[in-house]
Amino acid sequence: MLVLAVEALVAERPERREALRQQAEASSAESAEQNRTLITEYLPKLTDVEVRLAAMDAMGVDMQAVSTSPTQYYYWADPDLARNIARAANEHIAEVCASHPDRFVGLAAVTLQHPELAAEQLTYAINELGMRGCQISTRIGETELADPSHDIFWRQAEELDAVVFVHPLGCTLGERVKPYYLTNIIGQPIETTIALSHLIFGGTLDRHPGLKLCAAHGGGYLPSYIGRSDHGYRVRPESRTMEKPPSEYLKQIWFDSLVYTPGGLEHLVREVGASQVVIGTDYPFDMGVERPLEQIDAANLSEADRERVRGANAMQLLRIESP
Repeated sequence: MLVLAVEALVAERPERREALRQQAEASSAESAEQNRTLITEYLPKLTDVEVRLAAMDAMGVDMQAVSTSPTQYYYWADPDLARNIARAANEHIAEVCASHPDRFVGLAAVTLQHPELAAEQLTYAINELGMRGCQISTRIGETELADPSHDIFWRQAEELDAVVFVHPLGCTLGERVKPYYLTNIIGQPIETTIALSHLIFGGTLDRHPGLKLCAAHGGGYLPSYIGRSDHGYRVRPESRTMEKPPSEYLKQIWFDSLVYTPGGLEHLVREVGASQVVIGTDYPFDMGVERPLEQIDAANLSEADRERVRGANAMQLLRIESP
């Protein structure tokens, strides 16, 4: 969701103007123009609850986990502004969820550039606002998620049994992915792959084995090429930094089903297990899917595994009681 109260807080900030300039420069002129064209189409889908409910009905989605749009991470914000951003975002999302408790559960905004503050925000969101977790990006400014400075946040998320949904914004690969919308088509899955690899090789998942980590877009390319990570772990001493081979950590992560083809979903389930895959739509963006259930049903999965991916896993992960 795009929280308009958050936009009002940052509208006049020079840091926001600089961030928008950098985002525009990271894309080709054609992609930047197409993005401007799509804003009109996206806005009601991101702000109007009735529009969203109608879209959910059309997709056959009973319940949705809602969060702020990744464009509202604003990790450049100082502590005072960051506190106000998270408060405005989380109160709005909580209100939407309270108005339709049978359709929505909330994922909070947390300002992870200030890890102690982020831990406080997550605690309040879970204990006071009834949210089920939070959404974060794949990198916080120039800092990796696996940086030890974030451990206070990871520890609190584990303690709270909170889902942490990792969704990228942008790409750090520069000029090579500017053409053809590659910054999103291949760039964002690469960002997720890098972030998850840091969390594995950096020992975060060893230090916090109970963490409920969920990765967007099928976890990027990590599940598809995890054998190379395992090989590096075996043959390179500088890669043997964690307690077990990288593939073993896939059982500690959840992945959304947004991999576009039935065969891709079948492969994801083989690599990580049916218990670790939850339905994903990327609503309402152009790289999302409008018929997620059809794609799941077309995959060659057992009926039990199909039901897990269609909803049972997400219900368990997000602590949604069966109606």
